[in-house]
Amino acid sequence: MNSSQQHLTRVQRIDRIIEQRQPLAKEIQRVETHLREISAAIRNLENYRQRLEVSVSEVDVQEKLKTINLSSLIQQLIAEAETLKTLQKRFSRPTLNIGVVGLMGQGKSTLLKSLSGLTDNEIPALEGGACTAVRSTIENRQENTHSEPSSRKKTTQSNGIHSGFYTLQEQIVLTKKDYSSQAKITLHSEESFLREVIFPYYDELGLTDKPQSLDDFALQHFSEQWLESASDEDIYKHLRNDYHRHLNKYRHLIKQGVPQTLIVDTKEIADYVTQKRDGTQQNNLTTFKHLAVRDVKIICPFQNPDVGKIALVDVPGLGDSKLGDEKLMLETLGKEVDVVLFIKRPDPQRYQWQTVDTELYDRAAKALNDLEKRSFMILNYSRRTENLKACKTLQQNIGTIKVVQSEIADCSDSEDANRIFNHVLDYLTLTIQELDQRYASACQSRLENLHHQINSELEKASHALIYYSGESRQFRRLFEQLSQDLIQGLLDLRNQLKQQREEVDPDFEAAVKDALQSCETDTGIPKNDEEIIIRSCEFEFKESYQAIYRVYIRELKIHLSRHFLTVDQGLRNSIDKVKGLVADVLISKGRLGKLTPNRGAEFLKNMADLLSERSNQLELGFRTLWEFEFSYGSVLLHLIRKHLDEILQVDIHPLTSEHSRLPAEPANASEVRENLEKLHQQAVVSCQEILNSCLTSPSQARYYMVQEFIDLVIYARDMKKEWEIFLSDEDIRFQVWLEFESLEKRKQEQQDWRNAVARVAALNQLSAMVFSL
Repeated sequence: MNSSQQHLTRVQRIDRIIEQRQPLAKEIQRVETHLREISAAIRNLENYRQRLEVSVSEVDVQEKLKTINLSSLIQQLIAEAETLKTLQKRFSRPTLNIGVVGLMGQGKSTLLKSLSGLTDNEIPALEGGACTAVRSTIENRQENTHSEPSSRKKTTQSNGIHSGFYTLQEQIVLTKKDYSSQAKITLHSEESFLREVIFPYYDELGLTDKPQSLDDFALQHFSEQWLESASDEDIYKHLRNDYHRHLNKYRHLIKQGVPQTLIVDTKEIADYVTQKRDGTQQNNLTTFKHLAVRDVKIICPFQNPDVGKIALVDVPGLGDSKLGDEKLMLETLGKEVDVVLFIKRPDPQRYQWQTVDTELYDRAAKALNDLEKRSFMILNYSRRTENLKACKTLQQNIGTIKVVQSEIADCSDSEDANRIFNHVLDYLTLTIQELDQRYASACQSRLENLHHQINSELEKASHALIYYSGESRQFRRLFEQLSQDLIQGLLDLRNQLKQQREEVDPDFEAAVKDALQSCETDTGIPKNDEEIIIRSCEFEFKESYQAIYRVYIRELKIHLSRHFLTVDQGLRNSIDKVKGLVADVLISKGRLGKLTPNRGAEFLKNMADLLSERSNQLELGFRTLWEFEFSYGSVLLHLIRKHLDEILQVDIHPLTSEHSRLPAEPANASEVRENLEKLHQQAVVSCQEILNSCLTSPSQARYYMVQEFIDLVIYARDMKKEWEIFLSDEDIRFQVWLEFESLEKRKQEQQDWRNAVARVAALNQLSAMVFSL
């Protein structure tokens, strides 16, 4: 305490503390609002970052975007904003608040009555289960704010129990004041009732069909049996038996819109805060108004006249199966409480600290900073059960529960309860400002660090897209990749064809087999002697078998030659296939597919025409490949005709035929047919040998054809330059690369990103993130 406060009464010191908190509360609110604003801006930037990370194809840009850790900043900003919101709520209160926390049935309501002067009519404290079912705040109504403590008398002992906090602590002579009291009852709205009361049950029980209105809730069906765990069964029964089954008994209190506030007389308070049950096996509720109540604020004059602007905050007893109590406790401690009074009534027979006690402390520590410097432990002494020994034992072995002071007091005795209350109030007025300042300083320190973290991430963000829409750089990168892919694709095809160049071409082989089969099935030779005899009687033959024989040889040569013409299609199919393979590489690796809808050889022709329009030297390679032919007429016709001419000679000389395999002049129709059959067989066999020796020729032609194309479009002088000129044309590159198709979009994305980064940078001002202490 500084010198200027030494002459002040406790009430005046409390007034001064509250007064000094108000400007700070406004400053904190300003910073909280700013933190939420900057977190929204960073969230917008993070959403943009995530979209870009998925959409961009550049690995270096993706990696830069991945290194920007904005989600952590958002979480920290939200957490700090919530902390400041809690702090602002605490500092803006018109009172200093003392919270009373304890498990069900430990004497909280009894202590509150002793300190406030209220009775069971306002704060029920009955044997059995939890009696008060609503969060309540009891605020002292001051009649004489600056009254001097002249009515005190000095004592160091009350009910035989010594205080361990101040040895000569002044105690108050307690006199019951007859001041008027009133209560503000805040009722749930329909929306808050469903969200804060009903939905937690659905979440806990795994029920998915959440009601969207009270009418919807009323119409839902709940079975009589719950088949899951026992603890869940108790929770289910609360939902079904308390809230659903009795909805019609409290629904009239719940209105649409915002929560409503009722001002009631103290005698009506119990109707809204008390939960009573019938004590049967079903343990049914007999009171229902409390189910609709959100919180209660009671304003009354406390027994102790030297209290000032103090409020006691009661949280419903923890320990039953009613959901929401723990969340309510954490929220209350964080926003509504400056100091905590833990209360425990030890069992006179079985007394030791339980796990549930330490868990309760740990949960409270999550909500209230510096809990060990903001909390007291009151061990509730009961004359009825004579648990004084148990109280002292627990006081001596308090262990890991760190508090300012542990005290033993009879909470049902007003004088004893107020003795402890005076200790707490004095401690509060002496230390709360220091605790507040330390906590606020810690908040500021974190905010300053957060400011620097944001700057660090913004530095990375500002460089992430610096080359994102660089047109020339983008073309150079894409062109180099395309060149590499295209060359590799063509070389892979060439190497594949090189390995196959000594292999039989399947298309040509099939065509040859078909031609030979046609020669065997369609010989062109008369089927019988009668046909020959009849034809020999024609005018020009004059029944000469030699004359008709020569005609038949000529016709046989023509007939066989026609059959062999069909192998031309096999040769063309083979060449067209390899042209299609080249086109496929140009489309898949060279990305040229959108330049023309045609495929195969027609693709090459269209490309040659397109290049010709631009006077591009690549045209030669494309047109040469498209015009390349490997036909029967150009490759095989002269060989087949040579063999047919040698075997199927029209002018037969006796000397020649005598020394050759050729049959002699026929003397009758039968010999004509026999001779023709021999000649046919010799001719077919000879041509088959020739064709079989050429079965690999198409494979060789395919390989050399592709090699020629590669030389003309890749290895010839200045061909890379010709490719670059061709692909750099605006109308070409937009069809080749989707990246250029969306260039304008990328430019806009880059600008939007810069704007988002600039927005965060403008908000991330240290002066806007700190407050004066």
